[in-house]
Amino acid sequence: MRGVQGRLKPMVIRDPVHGDIELSALEQAVLDLRDVQRLRGIKQLGTANYVYPGALHTRFDHSLGACALAHRMIDGLRREGTPVPSELEDLIGVGALLHDVTHIPFGHTLEDERRLFPRHDKGDRMARLLKGALGAELERLGVHAQVAGLLGETPSDLPTWAREVIASTLDADLLDYLRRDSLFTGLTQDFDDRVFRYFTVADDHLALRMARHGMDRPDARSEVVQLLRMRYFLTERVYYHHTKVVAGAMISKAVELALQARWLSEPELLHLNDWTLLDRLEQPGAPAGARHLAQRLAGRRLLKRAYVLSADSLEPAGRAALVAHYHDSGSRRAEAEAVFAADLGVSPEEVIVYCPALTVMKEARAWVETASGLRRLNDPASAACAEISALEARYASLWRFYVFTPEAVAGRAAELASGYFGHPGEYRPTFR
Repeated sequence: MRGVQGRLKPMVIRDPVHGDIELSALEQAVLDLRDVQRLRGIKQLGTANYVYPGALHTRFDHSLGACALAHRMIDGLRREGTPVPSELEDLIGVGALLHDVTHIPFGHTLEDERRLFPRHDKGDRMARLLKGALGAELERLGVHAQVAGLLGETPSDLPTWAREVIASTLDADLLDYLRRDSLFTGLTQDFDDRVFRYFTVADDHLALRMARHGMDRPDARSEVVQLLRMRYFLTERVYYHHTKVVAGAMISKAVELALQARWLSEPELLHLNDWTLLDRLEQPGAPAGARHLAQRLAGRRLLKRAYVLSADSLEPAGRAALVAHYHDSGSRRAEAEAVFAADLGVSPEEVIVYCPALTVMKEARAWVETASGLRRLNDPASAACAEISALEARYASLWRFYVFTPEAVAGRAAELASGYFGHPGEYRPTFR
Protein backbone atom coordinates (compact mmCIF):
# COMPACT_ATOMS: atom_id res chain seq x y z
CA MET A 1 0.00 0.00 0.00
CA ARG A 2 2.63 2.35 -1.31
CA GLY A 3 2.69 5.32 1.00
CA VAL A 4 -0.97 6.21 0.54
CA GLN A 5 -1.56 6.16 4.30
CA GLY A 6 0.97 8.96 4.71
CA ARG A 7 -0.42 11.14 1.91
CA LEU A 8 -4.08 11.23 2.87
CA LYS A 9 -5.86 11.76 6.16
CA PRO A 10 -8.89 9.65 7.06
CA MET A 11 -12.14 11.02 5.63
CA VAL A 12 -15.55 11.14 7.35
CA ILE A 13 -18.66 11.05 5.15
CA ARG A 14 -22.18 11.57 6.50
CA ASP A 15 -24.54 8.86 5.31
CA PRO A 16 -28.34 9.03 5.77
CA VAL A 17 -28.49 5.36 6.72
CA HIS A 18 -25.44 4.69 8.88
CA GLY A 19 -24.43 8.15 10.07
CA ASP A 20 -20.74 9.04 9.93
CA ILE A 21 -18.65 6.67 7.82
CA GLU A 22 -14.90 6.94 8.36
CA LEU A 23 -12.71 5.91 5.45
CA SER A 24 -9.04 5.07 5.68
CA ALA A 25 -6.58 6.81 3.40
CA LEU A 26 -6.52 3.78 1.08
CA GLU A 27 -10.33 3.59 0.95
CA GLN A 28 -10.50 7.31 0.21
CA ALA A 29 -8.06 6.91 -2.67
CA VAL A 30 -10.13 4.04 -4.12
CA LEU A 31 -13.40 5.92 -3.62
CA ASP A 32 -12.11 8.76 -5.77
CA LEU A 33 -11.29 6.52 -8.73
CA ARG A 34 -13.32 7.24 -11.87
CA ASP A 35 -14.78 3.74 -12.10
CA VAL A 36 -16.17 4.06 -8.57
CA GLN A 37 -17.43 7.61 -9.08
CA ARG A 38 -19.37 6.39 -12.15
CA LEU A 39 -21.64 4.52 -9.74
CA ARG A 40 -23.11 7.86 -8.62
CA GLY A 41 -25.20 7.74 -11.80
CA ILE A 42 -26.54 4.20 -11.42
CA LYS A 43 -29.59 3.79 -9.21
CA GLN A 44 -29.48 0.93 -6.75
CA LEU A 45 -33.06 -0.10 -7.49
CA GLY A 46 -33.20 0.50 -11.23
CA THR A 47 -36.77 1.37 -12.18
CA ALA A 48 -38.24 1.21 -8.66
CA ASN A 49 -38.57 5.01 -8.66
CA TYR A 50 -41.50 4.61 -11.08
CA VAL A 51 -43.33 3.21 -8.03
CA TYR A 52 -41.40 4.69 -5.09
CA PRO A 53 -40.24 8.21 -6.11
CA GLY A 54 -37.69 8.34 -3.29
CA ALA A 55 -35.82 5.28 -4.56
CA LEU A 56 -33.10 7.35 -6.20
CA HIS A 57 -30.19 6.14 -4.08
CA THR A 58 -27.27 4.86 -6.07
CA ARG A 59 -24.77 2.04 -6.22
CA PHE A 60 -22.19 4.57 -5.07
CA ASP A 61 -24.18 5.20 -1.87
CA HIS A 62 -24.64 1.48 -1.40
CA SER A 63 -20.94 0.75 -1.90
CA LEU A 64 -20.08 3.25 0.83
CA GLY A 65 -22.64 1.62 3.10
CA ALA A 66 -21.32 -1.87 2.39
CA CYS A 67 -17.83 -0.63 3.28
CA ALA A 68 -19.10 0.79 6.58
CA LEU A 69 -20.90 -2.43 7.50
CA ALA A 70 -17.90 -4.55 6.53
CA HIS A 71 -15.99 -2.67 9.22
CA ARG A 72 -18.79 -3.26 11.72
CA MET A 73 -18.72 -6.96 10.95
CA ILE A 74 -14.96 -7.01 11.48
CA ASP A 75 -15.42 -5.22 14.81
CA GLY A 76 -17.79 -8.02 15.77
CA LEU A 77 -15.29 -10.68 14.71
CA ARG A 78 -12.58 -9.07 16.82
CA ARG A 79 -14.89 -8.95 19.86
CA GLU A 80 -15.49 -12.67 19.62
CA GLY A 81 -11.77 -13.39 19.35
CA THR A 82 -10.89 -13.51 15.65
CA PRO A 83 -7.66 -11.61 14.98
CA VAL A 84 -8.02 -9.34 11.93
CA PRO A 85 -4.89 -7.38 10.93
CA SER A 86 -5.54 -3.76 10.05
CA GLU A 87 -4.06 -4.31 6.56
CA LEU A 88 -6.60 -7.06 5.88
CA GLU A 89 -9.44 -4.89 7.19
CA ASP A 90 -8.36 -2.13 4.82
CA LEU A 91 -8.40 -4.55 1.87
CA ILE A 92 -11.88 -5.80 2.81
CA GLY A 93 -13.08 -2.19 2.92
CA VAL A 94 -11.66 -1.61 -0.56
CA GLY A 95 -13.33 -4.82 -1.77
CA ALA A 96 -16.67 -3.54 -0.46
CA LEU A 97 -16.19 -0.23 -2.29
CA LEU A 98 -15.45 -2.12 -5.52
CA HIS A 99 -17.95 -4.97 -5.25
CA ASP A 100 -20.44 -3.27 -7.61
CA VAL A 101 -17.96 -1.53 -9.91
CA THR A 102 -18.91 -3.80 -12.83
CA HIS A 103 -22.56 -2.76 -12.74
CA ILE A 104 -24.00 -1.30 -15.91
CA PRO A 105 -27.13 0.89 -16.00
CA PHE A 106 -30.22 -1.12 -15.04
CA GLY A 107 -27.86 -4.08 -14.73
CA HIS A 108 -30.10 -6.59 -12.96
CA THR A 109 -32.86 -5.94 -15.49
CA LEU A 110 -30.59 -6.46 -18.49
CA GLU A 111 -28.63 -9.38 -17.03
CA ASP A 112 -30.98 -11.35 -14.79
CA GLU A 113 -34.35 -10.67 -16.33
CA ARG A 114 -33.89 -10.47 -20.11
CA ARG A 115 -30.45 -12.15 -20.10
CA LEU A 116 -28.84 -9.79 -22.58
CA PHE A 117 -25.46 -10.12 -20.85
CA PRO A 118 -23.80 -12.35 -18.27
CA ARG A 119 -24.32 -11.28 -14.66
CA HIS A 120 -22.03 -8.49 -13.55
CA ASP A 121 -20.26 -10.88 -11.16
CA LYS A 122 -20.05 -13.80 -13.62
CA GLY A 123 -18.75 -12.33 -16.88
CA ASP A 124 -15.36 -10.88 -17.77
CA ARG A 125 -16.06 -7.23 -16.92
CA MET A 126 -14.05 -7.24 -13.70
CA ALA A 127 -11.09 -8.87 -15.45
CA ARG A 128 -11.25 -6.17 -18.15
CA LEU A 129 -11.43 -3.38 -15.57
CA LEU A 130 -8.51 -4.82 -13.63
CA LYS A 131 -6.46 -4.87 -16.84
CA GLY A 132 -7.42 -1.28 -17.66
CA ALA A 133 -7.38 2.08 -15.89
CA LEU A 134 -8.82 0.71 -12.65
CA GLY A 135 -6.16 -1.98 -12.51
CA ALA A 136 -3.43 0.58 -13.16
CA GLU A 137 -4.67 2.72 -10.27
CA LEU A 138 -4.82 -0.25 -7.92
CA GLU A 139 -1.30 -1.17 -9.01
CA ARG A 140 -0.17 2.36 -8.21
CA LEU A 141 -1.72 1.99 -4.75
CA GLY A 142 0.08 -1.32 -4.30
CA VAL A 143 -3.04 -3.47 -3.81
CA HIS A 144 -3.84 -4.84 -7.28
CA ALA A 145 -2.97 -8.49 -6.57
CA GLN A 146 -4.70 -8.57 -3.19
CA VAL A 147 -7.88 -6.89 -4.46
CA ALA A 148 -8.04 -9.16 -7.52
CA GLY A 149 -7.84 -12.15 -5.19
CA LEU A 150 -10.41 -10.75 -2.79
CA LEU A 151 -12.85 -10.15 -5.65
CA GLY A 152 -12.37 -13.71 -6.91
CA GLU A 153 -10.55 -12.81 -10.12
CA THR A 154 -7.27 -14.58 -9.28
CA PRO A 155 -6.12 -17.25 -6.82
CA SER A 156 -5.57 -15.75 -3.41
CA ASP A 157 -3.92 -16.62 -0.14
CA LEU A 158 -6.35 -14.36 1.72
CA PRO A 159 -8.76 -16.20 4.04
CA THR A 160 -12.04 -17.38 2.53
CA TRP A 161 -14.06 -15.61 5.21
CA ALA A 162 -12.55 -12.24 4.17
CA ARG A 163 -14.14 -12.53 0.74
CA GLU A 164 -17.41 -13.75 2.29
CA VAL A 165 -17.72 -10.50 4.26
CA ILE A 166 -18.44 -8.74 0.96
CA ALA A 167 -19.76 -11.53 -1.32
CA SER A 168 -21.63 -14.47 0.17
CA THR A 169 -25.11 -14.78 1.64
CA LEU A 170 -25.58 -12.74 4.82
CA ASP A 171 -22.86 -10.20 4.06
CA ALA A 172 -22.14 -6.47 4.14
CA ASP A 173 -23.82 -6.08 0.75
CA LEU A 174 -27.11 -7.52 2.01
CA LEU A 175 -27.06 -5.74 5.37
CA ASP A 176 -26.62 -2.38 3.70
CA TYR A 177 -29.22 -2.74 0.98
CA LEU A 178 -31.87 -4.08 3.35
CA ARG A 179 -31.67 -0.87 5.37
CA ARG A 180 -30.98 1.48 2.46
CA ASP A 181 -33.74 0.16 0.21
CA SER A 182 -36.23 0.24 3.10
CA LEU A 183 -35.40 3.84 3.95
CA PHE A 184 -35.59 5.23 0.43
CA THR A 185 -38.78 3.40 -0.48
CA GLY A 186 -40.40 4.63 2.74
CA LEU A 187 -41.01 1.15 4.14
CA THR A 188 -40.65 0.72 7.91
CA GLN A 189 -38.46 -2.37 8.02
CA ASP A 190 -35.24 -2.88 9.96
CA PHE A 191 -33.10 -5.39 11.81
CA ASP A 192 -31.40 -5.13 15.19
CA ASP A 193 -27.73 -4.14 15.36
CA ARG A 194 -27.18 -7.09 17.66
CA VAL A 195 -26.71 -9.19 14.52
CA PHE A 196 -23.19 -7.77 14.20
CA ARG A 197 -22.31 -9.54 17.45
CA TYR A 198 -23.21 -12.93 16.00
CA PHE A 199 -20.63 -13.07 13.22
CA THR A 200 -17.80 -15.53 13.69
CA VAL A 201 -15.24 -17.46 11.65
CA ALA A 202 -15.66 -21.25 11.54
CA ASP A 203 -13.60 -23.56 9.29
CA ASP A 204 -12.46 -20.42 7.42
CA HIS A 205 -16.07 -19.46 6.63
CA LEU A 206 -17.95 -16.38 7.75
CA ALA A 207 -20.78 -17.73 9.90
CA LEU A 208 -23.39 -16.62 12.38
CA ARG A 209 -22.87 -17.94 15.88
CA MET A 210 -26.24 -19.33 16.94
CA ALA A 211 -25.08 -21.22 20.03
CA ARG A 212 -23.37 -20.40 23.31
CA HIS A 213 -22.10 -22.64 26.08
CA GLY A 214 -23.18 -25.67 24.09
CA MET A 215 -26.80 -24.55 23.69
CA ASP A 216 -28.62 -23.08 20.68
CA ARG A 217 -29.72 -19.46 21.14
CA PRO A 218 -33.33 -18.65 20.19
CA ASP A 219 -32.52 -14.91 20.19
CA ALA A 220 -29.82 -15.36 17.55
CA ARG A 221 -32.16 -17.50 15.48
CA SER A 222 -34.84 -14.79 15.65
CA GLU A 223 -32.44 -12.11 14.43
CA VAL A 224 -31.33 -14.23 11.49
CA VAL A 225 -34.92 -15.09 10.56
CA GLN A 226 -35.74 -11.36 10.70
CA LEU A 227 -33.08 -10.67 8.05
CA LEU A 228 -34.70 -13.19 5.74
CA ARG A 229 -38.15 -11.76 6.44
CA MET A 230 -36.89 -8.33 5.43
CA ARG A 231 -35.40 -9.83 2.27
CA TYR A 232 -38.76 -11.43 1.44
CA PHE A 233 -40.75 -8.28 2.26
CA LEU A 234 -38.61 -6.05 0.03
CA THR A 235 -38.73 -8.58 -2.78
CA GLU A 236 -42.52 -8.75 -2.58
CA ARG A 237 -43.13 -5.00 -2.22
CA VAL A 238 -40.27 -3.49 -4.23
CA TYR A 239 -38.02 -5.75 -6.29
CA TYR A 240 -40.90 -7.68 -7.94
CA HIS A 241 -43.50 -4.90 -8.01
CA HIS A 242 -45.24 -5.19 -11.37
CA THR A 243 -44.76 -1.51 -12.27
CA LYS A 244 -41.02 -1.72 -11.60
CA VAL A 245 -40.97 -4.91 -13.65
CA VAL A 246 -42.73 -3.47 -16.69
CA ALA A 247 -40.57 -0.32 -16.71
CA GLY A 248 -37.48 -2.49 -16.51
CA ALA A 249 -38.80 -4.78 -19.24
CA MET A 250 -39.30 -1.78 -21.54
CA ILE A 251 -35.73 -0.58 -20.93
CA SER A 252 -34.31 -4.05 -21.49
CA LYS A 253 -36.19 -4.50 -24.77
CA ALA A 254 -35.06 -1.05 -25.92
CA VAL A 255 -31.46 -2.00 -25.15
CA GLU A 256 -31.91 -5.32 -26.94
CA LEU A 257 -33.10 -3.54 -30.07
CA ALA A 258 -30.20 -1.09 -29.82
CA LEU A 259 -27.73 -3.97 -29.51
CA GLN A 260 -29.20 -5.72 -32.53
CA ALA A 261 -28.85 -2.52 -34.57
CA ARG A 262 -25.26 -2.01 -33.30
CA TRP A 263 -26.33 1.29 -31.74
CA LEU A 264 -24.97 0.04 -28.39
CA SER A 265 -22.44 -2.52 -27.18
CA GLU A 266 -21.76 -4.05 -23.78
CA PRO A 267 -18.37 -2.28 -23.33
CA GLU A 268 -20.06 1.08 -23.99
CA LEU A 269 -22.46 0.47 -21.12
CA LEU A 270 -19.56 0.51 -18.65
CA HIS A 271 -19.12 4.19 -19.56
CA LEU A 272 -22.81 5.14 -19.27
CA ASN A 273 -25.13 5.77 -16.35
CA ASP A 274 -28.91 5.49 -16.11
CA TRP A 275 -29.61 8.93 -17.54
CA THR A 276 -27.01 8.91 -20.31
CA LEU A 277 -28.24 5.49 -21.44
CA LEU A 278 -31.86 6.66 -21.69
CA ASP A 279 -30.71 9.83 -23.45
CA ARG A 280 -28.77 7.74 -25.97
CA LEU A 281 -31.83 5.60 -26.63
CA GLU A 282 -33.90 8.73 -27.29
CA GLN A 283 -31.48 10.27 -29.79
CA PRO A 284 -32.78 10.72 -33.37
CA GLY A 285 -30.40 8.13 -34.79
CA ALA A 286 -31.45 5.39 -32.36
CA PRO A 287 -33.41 2.40 -33.71
CA ALA A 288 -37.07 3.36 -34.03
CA GLY A 289 -38.37 0.71 -31.62
CA ALA A 290 -35.80 1.51 -28.96
CA ARG A 291 -36.48 5.21 -29.29
CA HIS A 292 -40.23 4.70 -29.04
CA LEU A 293 -39.88 2.71 -25.80
CA ALA A 294 -37.48 5.26 -24.31
CA GLN A 295 -39.92 8.07 -25.14
CA ARG A 296 -42.78 6.16 -23.53
CA LEU A 297 -40.67 5.73 -20.40
CA ALA A 298 -39.82 9.44 -20.35
CA GLY A 299 -43.55 10.20 -20.19
CA ARG A 300 -44.30 7.25 -17.87
CA ARG A 301 -46.59 5.78 -20.52
CA LEU A 302 -45.94 2.25 -19.45
CA LEU A 303 -47.21 -0.90 -21.11
CA LYS A 304 -49.85 -2.83 -19.18
CA ARG A 305 -50.17 -6.34 -17.85
CA ALA A 306 -52.21 -8.31 -20.35
CA TYR A 307 -51.43 -11.86 -19.24
CA VAL A 308 -50.05 -13.17 -15.96
CA LEU A 309 -49.18 -16.62 -14.68
CA SER A 310 -48.01 -17.12 -11.11
CA ALA A 311 -46.49 -19.89 -9.08
CA ASP A 312 -49.96 -20.48 -7.66
CA SER A 313 -51.29 -21.80 -10.97
CA LEU A 314 -48.25 -23.73 -12.19
CA GLU A 315 -46.47 -26.73 -10.77
CA PRO A 316 -42.67 -26.44 -10.53
CA ALA A 317 -42.27 -28.44 -13.76
CA GLY A 318 -44.55 -26.03 -15.61
CA ARG A 319 -42.59 -23.04 -14.34
CA ALA A 320 -39.32 -24.69 -15.30
CA ALA A 321 -40.61 -25.35 -18.83
CA LEU A 322 -41.57 -21.69 -19.33
CA VAL A 323 -38.17 -20.58 -18.00
CA ALA A 324 -36.39 -22.93 -20.41
CA HIS A 325 -38.43 -21.62 -23.34
CA TYR A 326 -38.67 -17.89 -22.66
CA HIS A 327 -35.88 -16.99 -20.22
CA ASP A 328 -33.06 -19.23 -21.33
CA SER A 329 -33.93 -18.84 -25.03
CA GLY A 330 -34.05 -15.29 -26.36
CA SER A 331 -35.03 -16.50 -29.83
CA ARG A 332 -38.21 -18.22 -28.61
CA ARG A 333 -39.15 -15.15 -26.60
CA ALA A 334 -38.61 -12.94 -29.66
CA GLU A 335 -40.71 -15.32 -31.77
CA ALA A 336 -43.61 -15.15 -29.31
CA GLU A 337 -43.40 -11.35 -29.15
CA ALA A 338 -43.44 -11.10 -32.95
CA VAL A 339 -46.47 -13.41 -33.24
CA PHE A 340 -48.47 -11.40 -30.71
CA ALA A 341 -47.51 -8.04 -32.25
CA ALA A 342 -48.62 -9.21 -35.70
CA ASP A 343 -51.91 -10.63 -34.43
CA LEU A 344 -52.62 -7.53 -32.33
CA GLY A 345 -51.63 -5.06 -35.05
CA VAL A 346 -49.17 -3.15 -32.84
CA SER A 347 -45.52 -2.21 -33.27
CA PRO A 348 -43.13 -5.12 -32.54
CA GLU A 349 -41.52 -3.34 -29.59
CA GLU A 350 -44.90 -2.92 -27.88
CA VAL A 351 -45.22 -6.57 -26.88
CA ILE A 352 -42.88 -7.90 -24.20
CA VAL A 353 -42.79 -11.44 -22.86
CA TYR A 354 -41.27 -11.35 -19.40
CA CYS A 355 -40.12 -14.61 -17.90
CA PRO A 356 -37.72 -14.41 -14.93
CA ALA A 357 -35.60 -17.25 -13.65
CA LEU A 358 -37.03 -19.33 -10.84
CA THR A 359 -36.65 -17.50 -7.54
CA VAL A 360 -34.29 -18.90 -4.92
CA MET A 361 -33.54 -17.32 -1.54
CA LYS A 362 -29.76 -17.79 -1.53
CA GLU A 363 -29.51 -16.17 1.90
CA ALA A 364 -31.12 -19.28 3.39
CA ARG A 365 -27.85 -21.10 2.70
CA ALA A 366 -25.82 -18.94 5.08
CA TRP A 367 -23.32 -20.71 7.32
CA VAL A 368 -24.41 -20.93 10.95
CA GLU A 369 -22.53 -22.29 13.93
CA THR A 370 -24.95 -24.33 16.05
CA ALA A 371 -24.61 -26.49 19.15
CA SER A 372 -24.21 -29.50 16.85
CA GLY A 373 -21.62 -27.87 14.56
CA LEU A 374 -21.28 -25.79 11.41
CA ARG A 375 -24.15 -26.16 8.94
CA ARG A 376 -26.24 -24.26 6.43
CA LEU A 377 -29.13 -22.24 7.83
CA ASN A 378 -31.64 -24.22 5.75
CA ASP A 379 -30.14 -27.59 6.67
CA PRO A 380 -33.03 -29.87 7.73
CA ALA A 381 -31.18 -30.45 11.02
CA SER A 382 -31.08 -26.72 11.78
CA ALA A 383 -33.29 -25.50 14.61
CA ALA A 384 -34.53 -22.71 12.33
CA CYS A 385 -35.35 -25.03 9.44
CA ALA A 386 -39.15 -24.89 9.70
CA GLU A 387 -39.24 -21.07 9.63
CA ILE A 388 -36.61 -20.89 6.91
CA SER A 389 -38.38 -23.48 4.75
CA ALA A 390 -41.63 -21.53 5.01
CA LEU A 391 -39.86 -18.33 3.92
CA GLU A 392 -38.15 -20.12 1.04
CA ALA A 393 -41.52 -21.43 -0.16
CA ARG A 394 -43.10 -17.97 0.04
CA TYR A 395 -40.14 -16.49 -1.79
CA ALA A 396 -40.42 -19.05 -4.59
CA SER A 397 -44.12 -18.25 -4.91
CA LEU A 398 -43.33 -14.65 -5.94
CA TRP A 399 -42.37 -15.84 -9.43
CA ARG A 400 -44.52 -14.30 -12.20
CA PHE A 401 -44.71 -14.73 -15.99
CA TYR A 402 -46.04 -11.69 -17.86
CA VAL A 403 -47.05 -10.48 -21.30
CA PHE A 404 -47.04 -6.67 -21.47
CA THR A 405 -48.87 -4.75 -24.22
CA PRO A 406 -50.51 -1.35 -24.82
CA GLU A 407 -53.69 -1.00 -22.79
CA ALA A 408 -55.95 -0.89 -25.88
CA VAL A 409 -55.09 -4.45 -26.91
CA ALA A 410 -54.55 -6.02 -23.47
CA GLY A 411 -57.83 -7.94 -23.45
CA ARG A 412 -57.22 -9.48 -26.85
CA ALA A 413 -53.60 -10.23 -25.89
CA ALA A 414 -54.79 -12.16 -22.84
CA GLU A 415 -56.91 -14.42 -25.06
CA LEU A 416 -54.08 -15.01 -27.51
CA ALA A 417 -51.58 -15.73 -24.76
CA SER A 418 -53.85 -18.27 -23.07
CA GLY A 419 -53.89 -20.31 -26.25
CA TYR A 420 -50.25 -19.74 -27.17
CA PHE A 421 -48.81 -20.73 -23.78
CA GLY A 422 -51.42 -23.37 -22.98
CA HIS A 423 -52.54 -21.90 -19.65
CA PRO A 424 -55.44 -19.54 -18.90
CA GLY A 425 -54.17 -16.24 -17.57
CA GLU A 426 -54.89 -15.30 -13.97
CA TYR A 427 -54.96 -11.53 -14.35
CA ARG A 428 -58.34 -9.83 -14.87
CA PRO A 429 -57.61 -6.21 -15.81
CA THR A 430 -60.05 -3.47 -14.87
CA PHE A 431 -58.82 -0.71 -17.17
CA ARG A 432 -60.83 2.49 -17.13
